[in-house]
Amino acid sequence: MLRLTIALLLFNFPTVYSQQTKLDSQFHKQRRDELRKKMPENSVAVFFTSPIRNRSNSVDFLYHQDRNFYYLTGWREPHGVLLIYKNEQEDENGFYKEKIYVRERDAYREMWDGKRKGVEGALKMGFDRVFSRKDFKKTNHLFSKYSSVLIFNFENDIRNFKNDPNDLYDLTNFFKKEINFPDLFDPIKYRIYRRIKDFDYNQVEILKNEINFYVERDPSLLDDPNIVAFIESQNQEFYSEIKKKTSLEIKEFNFNVELLPGIMTDLRERKTSKEIKILKKAVSISVIGQIEVMKAMKPGMSESEIQGIHEFVFKKYGVPYEGYPSIVGAGGNGCILHYIENDDTVFNNQLVLMDVGAEHMGYTADVTRTIPANGKYSFEQRELYEIVYEAQSAGIKAAVVGAKFSDVYQACYDVIERGLLRLGIIEPLSKSERYREVRKYFPHGVAHHIGLDVHDPGNYKTIEPEMIITVEPGIYIPEGSNCDPKWWNIGIRIEDDILITENGPENLSELAPRKWNEIEEIMKLDSALDSFVLPEIN
Repeated sequence: MLRLTIALLLFNFPTVYSQQTKLDSQFHKQRRDELRKKMPENSVAVFFTSPIRNRSNSVDFLYHQDRNFYYLTGWREPHGVLLIYKNEQEDENGFYKEKIYVRERDAYREMWDGKRKGVEGALKMGFDRVFSRKDFKKTNHLFSKYSSVLIFNFENDIRNFKNDPNDLYDLTNFFKKEINFPDLFDPIKYRIYRRIKDFDYNQVEILKNEINFYVERDPSLLDDPNIVAFIESQNQEFYSEIKKKTSLEIKEFNFNVELLPGIMTDLRERKTSKEIKILKKAVSISVIGQIEVMKAMKPGMSESEIQGIHEFVFKKYGVPYEGYPSIVGAGGNGCILHYIENDDTVFNNQLVLMDVGAEHMGYTADVTRTIPANGKYSFEQRELYEIVYEAQSAGIKAAVVGAKFSDVYQACYDVIERGLLRLGIIEPLSKSERYREVRKYFPHGVAHHIGLDVHDPGNYKTIEPEMIITVEPGIYIPEGSNCDPKWWNIGIRIEDDILITENGPENLSELAPRKWNEIEEIMKLDSALDSFVLPEIN
């Protein structure tokens, strides 16, 4: 109870942290320098801003910058390009290692859509060379002189603004022509061809297994004669022939769509001290949201009303956005892993699963609690809840420096398997059959990185200091499951954000109660929203 008392005292205060931590131009410059260190010799990395996405007719969604572009620049506007060079380049003004092309000022459009920083604003952010975006298409970049042009594969959702000859659509099309990017480029086929071109004969079976993995997910790859020949071949001379053919297919490309995503993953999976401070605030705000909803929860509320309370708390702390579409699922809706409709009414005996995270300065928390609508868990709900709680506790304990991500999953899995067996929800079958049964009710992983994305890039191998990961086991038993109906429509997930340190895992969201009895106690408290009653509308 001591931890709960501390939490209640904390949430009487109106602020989370009095001192604001911001990412400045020096942070972004340092990130660009770290990227440059990892790039191969004589290479250039090219990044584009994210597209403007349309909501309906003349209304667009709120603009959300490409996370890698923001990480390296701090730039939040569309229609831009960033070039980072491994080696110094030279022009009439001297040496440089990077260029950024940005959208120009436009007084008329700014009257409608808001202020733009333009070239002048970008110059203040510490870039070597800043140009208007229209200059990108006027420049002979000589991309062919580089050993590697490092890029991400292009998405197909870039709109063409017909009245703008220098929008992202035109910038990317110009660039594709400059690097001979094929119209029907297939990144998986390209990856397989590169693997075949570079493989060691001693690793042939490993490569065949990798190719078969891709083929299972995309059988159309079997339409390619070179891929089929490699899979079926047993002859070393024939392997040599296939290596030559695949080399010829991709030899004219000096672009690489595989290396840059890997480098950015290496950079982003461990957080700097500034990023950690920002994420701690995002998590703390999310925790307060969970606390306030626990106090305000009543049967008869809608899922969207519950979502609204969370997001109202975020906005009260000056955080205008959630980091991802909020998940608020009552009863059977809690068994839908990515349920975002949030349009049902909450009934008296239901559990409500709330997976909600505040986004602060671009960085998002990810916290989940599952609470009873009427303030008290039923026997069946509590039995399953305690299994998930013990599984999560075991997973957090396993999240130590040097452990594998699979160790965290296994720690959670073992507890859930034993719990489901004890309750008779699964049968004591063979190990493989038991695994399949457990996965029906526990179908997802338990740990992912958070940061600029709610599922931040990561290699998911060894757990290292300065990572911030989730630990989030769950049990979901939808109606019609092959077990006693008393367990049906119970969905439970408990998720916390864990900072990995040399001294062990630090639960950043621990002040949002996890134990069932602590949740019941806090749900007895009055809410500031109890007196907020709106008039009925016919």
